[in-house]
Amino acid sequence: MISFKLRTHPALSLPSIGLGTYAPSAPPGAIKAAVIAALHAGCRHIDTAYSYGSEEEVGEGIRESGVRREEVFVTTKLFQTFHRPEDVKVGLERSLRRLGLEYVDLFLMHFPHAYIPGPDYTPLPHPTIPNCILIDSLLSRNPSITWAAMQDLLPTGLCRAIGVSNFSILKLRTLLAAPTTHIIPAVNQVELHPYLPQPSLLKFCRENGIHVTAHSPLGGVPAALVAMEPELPGPVEDEVVKAIARERGWTPQEVLLAWAVTRGTSVVPKSIDPERIRRNLQVGVLTEVEMEMLEGIAVRRRRNNHKNLIGFDIFDEERDEPVEDV
Repeated sequence: MISFKLRTHPALSLPSIGLGTYAPSAPPGAIKAAVIAALHAGCRHIDTAYSYGSEEEVGEGIRESGVRREEVFVTTKLFQTFHRPEDVKVGLERSLRRLGLEYVDLFLMHFPHAYIPGPDYTPLPHPTIPNCILIDSLLSRNPSITWAAMQDLLPTGLCRAIGVSNFSILKLRTLLAAPTTHIIPAVNQVELHPYLPQPSLLKFCRENGIHVTAHSPLGGVPAALVAMEPELPGPVEDEVVKAIARERGWTPQEVLLAWAVTRGTSVVPKSIDPERIRRNLQVGVLTEVEMEMLEGIAVRRRRNNHKNLIGFDIFDEERDEPVEDV
């Protein structure tokens, strides 16, 4: 399997295809079984997050797989209620306790926006806007404050690299320009698929030494509160994708994963099916002609956006939201 060297951390290599573990409807034990199946099939990158609720089973799966910890690249993510500088280490330590690990290989700021923490770091409902979460507007406008605290984690040995997730070009420019930023994010994990290829973001990250990982690579429908146009088909149903799949004897899902890897991005598809996990790990790269066919798809559709939940659009490239207090 292809691995990508992290330019900001040359000693670390990120496997091109990992296992995503966001599966809120999975029955108990399913994530653990998926992790074991993935590791036995040769997967060496497991992606999780504090908010996924899967960290305990991820840790159990790693331990029960028999694969040595140092062979597995583990990514987890900082939840939005831990964005205050004094809480960043608390958030990582909570994840490590859940995982039962001494360190993670990559620790990502899950989103650029921050929540006001309630009891035990749970989000608080907005007092006046229905179905919205109470936002920390200062930290949401200045993720560099949180990033500065994340930089301080590296000497502790609790994580080997740090990065971000769901950051637009505008958010990255602001972060990189902050006077407190002295470590470039190793990774930016964002939604990527042929309906949302984001070539400008990919180019910007490469120019600045930031590796890109694709989440939601199949363009499926996410959780209801953040789903955009869930009634519309995703790229799995696209006729161009299906035509390439028929020609190769692949599934459309495998074509989409190969598209991501061929672009030089790593990818973390979610699955609890052992056979699908095995097949995902075997995808190769696409030809130049096939890539041109996929690049010719005109549909543009983002599947994940928290704007209905938080009251502003973190992906706005014109205005650095939130402009006003929320």
